Amino acid sequence: MHKRTLLQLTSALTLALFASGCATTQAPATIADTAARTPQLSTLTRLLAEAGLTDTLRGPGPFTVFAPSDAAFKAVPAATMAQLATDKELLRSVLTFHVVPGKVMAAEVKIGPAKSVQGANLALSRAGTFVTVEDAVVQVADVPVTNGVVHIIDTVLIPPRR
Repeated sequence: MHKRTLLQLTSALTLALFASGCATTQAPATIADTAARTPQLSTLTRLLAEAGLTDTLRGPGPFTVFAPSDAAFKAVPAATMAQLATDKELLRSVLTFHVVPGKVMAAEVKIGPAKSVQGANLALSRAGTFVTVEDAVVQVADVPVTNGVVHIIDTVLIPPRR
């Protein structure tokens, strides 16, 4: 009888711990939804909405997004941010310059150019676990999402003028 009670108590405790662990773990979400629930990507989330790109980044993908942090946006000159606020095509161009078709994990980054969704090439580089895109450093790599992968970077990338 003691063994049975002990087994039931152990089973109940294990189930309770498993259930509580599941309640705190967030399920994978799309790029747009992951950005929205990541505090350091609040500026990016707002700009994606303003540019009309939120639904695209909720789509099937896959996409690799080099997501500038809020600190990266704070480093952009005020005049540039003001221009992005008034010129939606320029804003879309800048934001899509941060997106590469396909899912590229940090360990899979190859040194050389990668074509962005915007159309221009991005210079990618990797040395061990250190990854750069153009002049930006990947601060947080391989954020899992259902439609690709997100890498949080420390610089806003500005595409070349056409």
